[in-house]
Amino acid sequence: MTGVVVGDSHYDCDSMRLTDTERQAIRTAGMRHFGRVPRPFGSRLDDSRRGGDIDLLIETDLAPAPAALRRVEPRAELWLALGERKIDVVLDHDGAAGDIVLHARRHADPV
Repeated sequence: MTGVVVGDSHYDCDSMRLTDTERQAIRTAGMRHFGRVPRPFGSRLDDSRRGGDIDLLIETDLAPAPAALRRVEPRAELWLALGERKIDVVLDHDGAAGDIVLHARRHADPV
């Protein structure tokens, strides 16, 4: 079993429904375009579910407008690396307080 420790919390990365190839592509795309590793959330963290899109939370220090323009870049890179599929990128920046951001903050795990 592999896992990641963040602060006082341990996350079981084996329970995430992402292959090693998908995880590496997600890490690479996030680092290349935002300098941060995205954190998946949503149905891909639930082993009892099937299918589903890939939901990613990316923290950023960019202002909202430039961050919104840049968020298409990791999606495009992941489409090229993994094949076309639904990938949602939620940006977490100072002042972001929408319901989806708050949900993602609570449920996202390291990739």
